[in-house]
Amino acid sequence: MSARLLVELPRRYANGVRQGITSVCSAHPLVIEAALLQGLADGTEVLIEATCNQVNQEGGYTGMTPADFRTFVEAIANRVGFDKGRIILGGDHLGPNPWKHLPAKEALVRAEVMIDAYVRAGFTKIHLDTSMGCAGEAVALPDAVTAARAAGLAKVSEAAAAQTGFDAPVYIIGTEVPIPGGAMEELDHLQVTSPEAALETVEVHRRSFARLGLEAAFERAIGVVVQPGVEFGNHNVIVYDRGEAKALSAVLSKMPQFIFEAHSTDYQPQSALRNLVEDGFAILKVGPGLTFALREALYGLDNIAAVFADVPQDKTLRATMEKVLVGEPKDWAKYYHGDEGELRLQRHFSYSDRIRYYWPHKEAAAAVDQLLTRLEGKEIPETLVSQYLASLYPDVAAGKLSAKPHDLLVASVQQVLNTYGRAVHPSR
Repeated sequence: MSARLLVELPRRYANGVRQGITSVCSAHPLVIEAALLQGLADGTEVLIEATCNQVNQEGGYTGMTPADFRTFVEAIANRVGFDKGRIILGGDHLGPNPWKHLPAKEALVRAEVMIDAYVRAGFTKIHLDTSMGCAGEAVALPDAVTAARAAGLAKVSEAAAAQTGFDAPVYIIGTEVPIPGGAMEELDHLQVTSPEAALETVEVHRRSFARLGLEAAFERAIGVVVQPGVEFGNHNVIVYDRGEAKALSAVLSKMPQFIFEAHSTDYQPQSALRNLVEDGFAILKVGPGLTFALREALYGLDNIAAVFADVPQDKTLRATMEKVLVGEPKDWAKYYHGDEGELRLQRHFSYSDRIRYYWPHKEAAAAVDQLLTRLEGKEIPETLVSQYLASLYPDVAAGKLSAKPHDLLVASVQQVLNTYGRAVHPSR
């Protein structure tokens, strides 16, 4: 679980090398499989990150602890033949977010337990995110408070790392951190982080780490989360405008220890992703965009299965997912707004892709298994691929891709990852 590649990113950028790495932020087994297969094809390391809400000492929404997640990823690596030594595990938004409804003291104690568990499980990329207020606090905290809390978590991380055989962790810091999973409102414009704010973020964290005697740990801080003007909401995507971020990009010359980490890059066109990398946003995070592509493919197969068999409407995958979503609305209700027709549309087709939280649900997983059973042993005709999975049709027609259901699902995710691969490694 080496982080050497990440450590090299700032130096390489400062020396004029405009390459980066894709951060795959998902716990879906087919997404992980697609990422590892893409790494095999490209001959690259694969960075896989779990968020504080997905995976924590209490199980998160996946039911996995950090140690469980590592075992889960390694099992998939063994199955597809990917070298586990080329996997970089990261912890995303590690801080009090899952417990922000509690008083800060209690929430931070739980965050410390989480950080300890991540580091002991071999996660070597640690994103410290203490930017959110807890019970009784403002939604956004002063930089000094955020940095002090981040340094406190780093102290726990360093103590845990000293007792493991893994590489010392590298850190991602930041105070202008997008919320996990995309924006909660309709967007038409974003305020790009100012160069002065980026510099101040670094300095306030440097001082906070130093106060705790963590100078050596701060030397392994390699990335800063800022807002480059990139985000997605339920209905729209704000595409990167490098002109708007020109001054922010230029400030990296004054902080050569760092590159930027770009969150919420899902759904960006390849040209925008490439511009981000060229402008110093060397870590491109993607999550909902991958499961969105997977959901498209699952619903395409659902339509194909209806052609092969007379499937009652209430037994389709989409109908089952609607039942599950309506029956347990806690993971989407506060994010989606409108009349019943609008809510139904968003539940299934929103860019925010909050349906991803429901795939592990027992009833949803059974419905996916039933769908694949209906198609078991069938080589899907090219004409149906063209009709319902059009983006995959060229490769199927050319004989480059098997028209078997599992292969089609993985390929749907790999198409997105290919876009990122060409952005972070343009010579590929």
